[in-house]
Amino acid sequence: MKRCTKCGVEQPLENFYKAAGTRDGRRGDCRACFAKRAAERHAANPEPGRERARRWQQENPDRGRAQRERAKADGRRAAQDRRSYLKRKYGITPEQYDEMLAQQGGGCAICGRPPTPGISLHVDHDHETCAIRRLLCFLCNNLLGDAGDDPSLLEKAAGYLHEHDPEVQEERALVKARAWALRPKEPTLF
Repeated sequence: MKRCTKCGVEQPLENFYKAAGTRDGRRGDCRACFAKRAAERHAANPEPGRERARRWQQENPDRGRAQRERAKADGRRAAQDRRSYLKRKYGITPEQYDEMLAQQGGGCAICGRPPTPGISLHVDHDHETCAIRRLLCFLCNNLLGDAGDDPSLLEKAAGYLHEHDPEVQEERALVKARAWALRPKEPTLF
């Protein structure tokens, strides 16, 4: 056990990086504190880290390619890309996406269809305010997009479909026939 010099928490030795030349062979700060300081340094000045990564990639093209292939094969790359996309585009994490999906009952917010395997639902959002609304399937998302998010246009489209519904047309024909049968007969003069 060792006490971190930064956070003061006593932790197992495995939580400290190795460091030659120290009494116990470990750094004074724990891995979490070291990572926090490194992230702060990178946020303040990201260029040295980027330059170091570029230099390593140029010096080790085969190892870099092998790492990328392994990440792609085991699914890490797809997970990283998805996490990055959701954060960059909508400001949410995959966990928040999964929570939204569970709140919707596991399907599209409009039609209820579950996502197809390997394809997630679309994050529907207001294009003016960027506020996230719900998760929609491809068809429902396109329906709203093609209608320009105009509720009156969607109501007109629903009315149009209702008007041309075969059951509704059949009912109208019956009503018309009854009305025709009940109309008063014109008196004949002869």
